[in-house]
Amino acid sequence: MRSERLAHLALWVGLALLVAAPFIGLYPIFMMKALCYAIFAMAFNLLMGFTGLLSFGHAAYFGAAAYATGWLVRSAGLSPELGVLAGTAAAALLGLVIGLIAIRRQGIYFAMVTLAMAQMVYFVFLQAPFTGGEDGLQGVPRGNLFGLISLQNDLVLYFVVLAVFVAVFLFVIRVVHSPYGQVLKAIRENEPRAISLGYDVDRYKLLAFVLSTALAGLAGSMKTMVLGFVTLNDAHWSLSGEVILMTLLGGLGTFAGPVLGAFTIIGLQNFLADQVGSWINVIIGVIFVVCVVAFRRGFVGELKAWQQRRAKG
Repeated sequence: MRSERLAHLALWVGLALLVAAPFIGLYPIFMMKALCYAIFAMAFNLLMGFTGLLSFGHAAYFGAAAYATGWLVRSAGLSPELGVLAGTAAAALLGLVIGLIAIRRQGIYFAMVTLAMAQMVYFVFLQAPFTGGEDGLQGVPRGNLFGLISLQNDLVLYFVVLAVFVAVFLFVIRVVHSPYGQVLKAIRENEPRAISLGYDVDRYKLLAFVLSTALAGLAGSMKTMVLGFVTLNDAHWSLSGEVILMTLLGGLGTFAGPVLGAFTIIGLQNFLADQVGSWINVIIGVIFVVCVVAFRRGFVGELKAWQQRRAKG
C-alpha cells in the first residue's frame, strides 16, 4: 500500500511539473516534442511491455499518421483536430493490414515481418509525389482548434498536447487494468496456457497491435502539428530503434518508464547535439549498453524492484 501511495504521489508530482514546465524556463517546443515521443513510447510499450510482441517497424505508423495529417491540413484544408483524427485512423488502418500479416508469426519472425513491412512503407513515402520525397512536407499550419482556439501560440498548443498526453496515459492504464489487459499479460507470460484456457490469442494480439499503432499514429500527428513539417526520418527504421531504446531505458512493462525514457533521449538529442554533434549517437549507444548491463529493468523497473526488496527485507 505504501508503494502504491508513493507511485500515485510521484505521478501527481510529475503532472505538476509538466503543467509548470513552460513557466519555469523550459522551452515549450522541446516539451511538446518530448510529450509526443512519450506517447509514441507508451504505444510501443503497450505492445511489447504488456503483450510481449516486439515490433521493429513502429516508425511506419508514426510516419504514416504524420504524413496523412500534414497533407490533409496543408493541402486539403482540414482543421487540426480532424487532421489528427484522420492521421490516427490511417495509422490504425495500416496497423490492421500489417497486423493481419505479421500476427501469424511469433518471436523474431514477427519482428522481422514488421521491419520488412515498415521498410516497404518507407519506400512508398520516399517515392510518392504527395510526401515531398526527401524534402518532406513543409509549412503545415497549426490552424484553430474546433475553429475557436488559435494554436499559433506555443503555450496554448502545449496545454493541448499535454491534455492529449494525459488522456493517452490514463487510457493505457485503463486498458492494462481491464480484463482484456489481463489476458494480454497472460499471453505475454505463457501463450500456450492462454490458448489452452480457450482464448483466441491471435484476435487479442491483433487488437493490441492496432491499438498500439493507432497511439503511435496519434503521436506522429501531434508532432506534425507541433513542428509544422514531416520528413522521411519520421518513418525511418532508426526511429523504430529509438522508441525501443526509450522504452527499455525507462522500464519495459511500466507506465511511467516510457515517458521518462522518451524525455531522457529527446533531452540528450536536443541539449547535447550542439556540443558534441554526431557523437550524440555514440553517447546514446553507451547509455543503452550501460542500461542493458547494469539496469536491465530500466529506471522505473529498477526502482520498483528496489522498493519490493526493501519491503521484503
